[in-house]
Amino acid sequence: MAIKYINSRGDTYYLHEGKTKTGKPKYFFSMKKDGVLVDSIPAGYEIYENPNAQVFLRKILPKIFTDEEINIVENIIKKCTKLTRFKIDIKGNKITVFLPDQDIDSLKQIFSTSAYSSDFKLNQLLSRVLTYSPMMRFVLVNEKKRIFQVERMCFLGSIDDWIFLDESSNLAQLVERYAGHLGKESFFDLM
Repeated sequence: MAIKYINSRGDTYYLHEGKTKTGKPKYFFSMKKDGVLVDSIPAGYEIYENPNAQVFLRKILPKIFTDEEINIVENIIKKCTKLTRFKIDIKGNKITVFLPDQDIDSLKQIFSTSAYSSDFKLNQLLSRVLTYSPMMRFVLVNEKKRIFQVERMCFLGSIDDWIFLDESSNLAQLVERYAGHLGKESFFDLM
């Protein structure tokens, strides 16, 4: 039985095997069923879906954050903001918060008189069309002492990069202090 994965948009992907130029196996996901399908995930690998629903096979990453730290970020963002949609992505020593690129209220208004006017259908549509961009991240800079930095994305044309905001050994305090600015104009005043 071929490995298949249904992403957050409801698309089905199949794991394929190809060959590199040197003849080594390489693995990739595709929505096509034809080709060399794989029956099991290779040892040491995992399925990874990025915030924009692209699916990859990647090496299993070492777990740097505790479940409690991840929950702190998610729960405080839910509590401190009115955001109904955001995504958290964990890579290496970074917990990155992604927000939709589109204005959800405007989309809801546009589709309110269409066949998508029910909440269920509208949510289905939004999950298929929304794209996400990184806005804020929490970086573990000292694993032993559990010291975190908070950074926000800078959008100044040619300087799209992360801006350092603060540092603390109290992750909850950092998230509470800065997450409330997500999705607001005050976000762009953070320096």
